[in-house]
This record gives sequence, structure tokens and C-alpha cells, in this order.
Amino acid sequence: MTDRSGERTTMDRRCFLAGVGSAAVLLGLAGTGAATHIARADVPSQSPNTPIYRALVPEIFAPLPDPPDHVPAIVVGSGFGAAVTALRLAQAGIEVALLERGSRWPNDPWRPVFAVDTIPDGRGFWHRTTFTGANRIPVAVDSFGGVLDVGNYPGIDVWRAACVGGGSVVFTGVMIEPEQRFFDHVFRGVVDYREMHDVYYPRVREMLRPSTIPDDIYRSPAFAHSRAWDAQARAAGYAPQPIDGTWRWDVIRDELAGRSLPSATVGCSDLGNSNGAKFDLNQNYLRWAEDTGRARIYPGHRVDAIAAEPGRHAVTVTTLAPTGEVLRTRTLTCDMLFLAAGSVGTSELLVRARDTGVLPNLNEHIGEGWGSNGDVALARPLTTLEMGTQGTPSASRILDEAGAPVSLESWFVPGTTPFDTGVVGSLGMVLDDTRGRFVYADDGRVDLLWPPDGAAGYLARAREVNDTMSCHCELVPRPDLDANASITAHPLGGAVIGRATDEYGRVRGYRNLYVMDGAAVPGSTGTVNPSLTIAALAERNIERIIGSGG
Repeated sequence: MTDRSGERTTMDRRCFLAGVGSAAVLLGLAGTGAATHIARADVPSQSPNTPIYRALVPEIFAPLPDPPDHVPAIVVGSGFGAAVTALRLAQAGIEVALLERGSRWPNDPWRPVFAVDTIPDGRGFWHRTTFTGANRIPVAVDSFGGVLDVGNYPGIDVWRAACVGGGSVVFTGVMIEPEQRFFDHVFRGVVDYREMHDVYYPRVREMLRPSTIPDDIYRSPAFAHSRAWDAQARAAGYAPQPIDGTWRWDVIRDELAGRSLPSATVGCSDLGNSNGAKFDLNQNYLRWAEDTGRARIYPGHRVDAIAAEPGRHAVTVTTLAPTGEVLRTRTLTCDMLFLAAGSVGTSELLVRARDTGVLPNLNEHIGEGWGSNGDVALARPLTTLEMGTQGTPSASRILDEAGAPVSLESWFVPGTTPFDTGVVGSLGMVLDDTRGRFVYADDGRVDLLWPPDGAAGYLARAREVNDTMSCHCELVPRPDLDANASITAHPLGGAVIGRATDEYGRVRGYRNLYVMDGAAVPGSTGTVNPSLTIAALAERNIERIIGSGG
């Protein structure tokens, strides 16, 4: 790839003071102190906005279909690993039921289907009454079955999807293949990088068609912050590399031309894009799986427990309305059970099953090896007089190996304003070996134990690189908190491949039980966003599982 050179954007080395004031807002420095996290209730209260949501998005209130009592294959979840698994099983002639706790949200170019990131409401979050994001400022919301589940654990908050399409609906579309040396450091020979590089990464790219931001969009007002980010990177001696993303650039052009309600051009991504600007899994793998006639998706179906019966598996399922009302609880059975509920969801099911004695043959590696992918949210002053709106697709990244390897991606400023505010945002990902573990608690919960100050090492390293890219202007003091590693949107591990499972995701101790998602990844994908690796690993594993008859 080539450097984005020849930028006409100039650096204002005076670093106007407004930049630091806005950086303080982004990272919670404006006297807010530490936010108080309020855990979601087990029985959500009725949202006063439910009639509004029913009018805006009637589709999610439609009667929910019931899966059959028995199906040859059940896939728990509907994100990257689940979608890949369902499509390949269906193509192999196997009947599949995908169970997803969240709703199936539509797209519409003129309808506000999803909550707006900058003014969130209950459609954005999974049964919460408050949300604290990267800016550390708590925001009150109404309790509803929204698209993003935020889990609060000691020392770290974990973001994960709660909707059909999983993380593909709430991520920033980034699809990057890791460097071989970083991949090998993480997977330690269990998975062959050359095989992934030659076969499975290309297979996913062929399906999802990621591409770099076109020049006309990159040079639009919505991406002034991206051009400023690149200018800062070059001034610091880096060569910013374009990023592949699963964005529908024609839809973003429609936004810029007024042919659609603005979404991806005004700071919306983490809570979904109403107009379908992201090429999410509902538009490819999941749709194509359903097109076979052998796969069906069941939204509003939360899997609470798994068990083994002679010759088959049992799944306890609660059917939920978007309001949180429990509609029904039942037990389904299947011949093959594929867990793809995300790192947290899959790990919870397995840890609970082992430690309650339901699946006693699960080994000691269940629940271990969990990592945050070294995620750090970063901010620094915007050093340009050119201002625009907050285009959300990430345009560029840099890689620094002067210490622990760290990548920084150009980022919009989540949850603040649709407009540039004098801040440049980055997402940092550090190759770091800090790991946590899931444990079963006496009250039936499964908790994540994260080491005290577990993020300290990679936080310092990401901040070091961010400082290098900053203007270091004497007129503007460096904020004490210009980085935040207290959240991760990339939870990985808990049922690590080659330890809790064999080399292809077969869970040790039980036949026809599989892990197909980020829980199998050993805590990191090597300084890149995990989505491409999760999908490629699922393609690799399901090919072997089908080819070997299980």
C-alpha cells in the first residue's frame, strides 16, 4: 500500500486552545471524575419511549417465530463466526437455526431506525439506564433492547453486540489482516498463518468486499479530521496506510449529496447506521444463508444454558420482546451445537455448564486466556483550521514498533457531536499479553476477573505513540488523561483454540460441540481489529468440521 502523500492540509503549529478544551470533553476531563457504572437490571423496566420505537421501527415488534423443538444444527449468535458457520452448514445441506437474543433491525435511507450516537436512547443499548463511553461521561438512557450490550467488570467495560448481525452492525467496518509475526506470536503455531493468508482471509474478503475510502469521499468535508490525522502522522515521521473497510461508499455519497439521511458522515457507527451504509452481515453471509432455504434466524431468543443429552445437545432458550418482557422459556435440542455468542457470551455458557456440573468434562482452559486486544481510545488536539463533520469510516492507520508493537487508526470522536470539535481521535491496539479469566460466582453469574491495572502497560505504550503524533505545543499543556483503556470493543478469548478446543474449534470433552467466534482467539489479533480474523478462522474451522463429518 502507498502513503497518502501530497496532502494540501496544513498543520497549524500554534495548536489552538480549543483543541485541548474539546479533548478534555472527549476523555472526561471537564471535572466529571470517575463515572459511576450502573449495572443493568435482570428484569428491565418498561421504557417510556416504547410507543415511539414502535412507530419508528415496527419490524422489531412483529411476532417472533418459534424454532422447532429439534434441529440438526443450532448456532448461538449471529455475528461474524455465527454467520460464516450458518452459511457453510446450509450450503452443505444441513438445517440450521441461528438463535440471537437481540432484534433484527431493518435499514431505511429516510427513517431513523437506530439511535443517534451523539444523542443516544434505548435503541442504542441492551437494557441499561446509563452508559459511560470513551469520554467517561455517563449518559442516561431508557431501558430497552438496543443494539449494544455494555458489561461492567472490575477494571474494564466490555462492549458487545445484541442484534442480528452482531458486531458487524456496531463496529467501524475495519477489516485488516495482521502481520505474520504478530499472528504467530498470538496463535503460537496452533493456526498456520500461511494457510489463513492464502485461503481464508481472501475467502472472507471476497464475501465482504472491503475497500479503502475513495478519494472523493476522503476529500469531502466529512473527513477533514481524517486528512488532519494523516497530516499529523506524516509530520511525526509515519507513513499512514489506507484501511480496508466494509462500507457502502455509494450510500455515503448519497449522504453527502442529500439523497439519504446523514449517518456515517455525522458521527454514527457504534449504534448502527440506519441507511445501511455498512455492508453488515445482514446484507451478505446471513442473507445468503437464508437464501439456501436451510437456515433460519430467530431474533429475540436468548440462550441461557447448554447441556448434553445422549447423542445430542440441549439448549435452554428464553424468548424476549424488545421491551425485555419474557414471552416464553423452552428447551431445544440439536445434533450439533455451535457457540458463537461472542467472547463473553460463549465463555459464560461454557463456564456455567462446567462449574454447575452440567458439562463436567470441559477442561481447565475453559474461561481462560481472555484479552482486550490491547484497545486504547486516544485523543489529541486538531491542528488544522479546516473543520467538517464526523465521518465515521476509518481512513488510515500507522504501525509503531519502537517498543511493543502498536497501531493507531484514525477515528471519529464517539458520542460527542456530529461536527469536528478541535479533537483528533484514534483507536490504539497494542500487542500485549495481559490476560483475564472468567469465573463462576455463587449467585450464578459468570464474572470476568481482569488483573488490577491490567491495562497499564499497553495504555502507556499507546499514549507514547499518540504523544509522538501530537504537536507538543508549549502553548497547550498536555492533558493528564489523553487516553482511555478502561473499555474494549474487541473482547477475545475464554475458550482458546488449541487449549479449550482442538485446533479446529471442537470443544474438548464433548462431541459435536464447537466454538466458532472470538472466544477461540487468544486474547489479541495482533494490533488489528478482530473481525476479519474471526471470520477467516470460522471459515477455516467449519470447512474442516464439515469435511471430516464433525
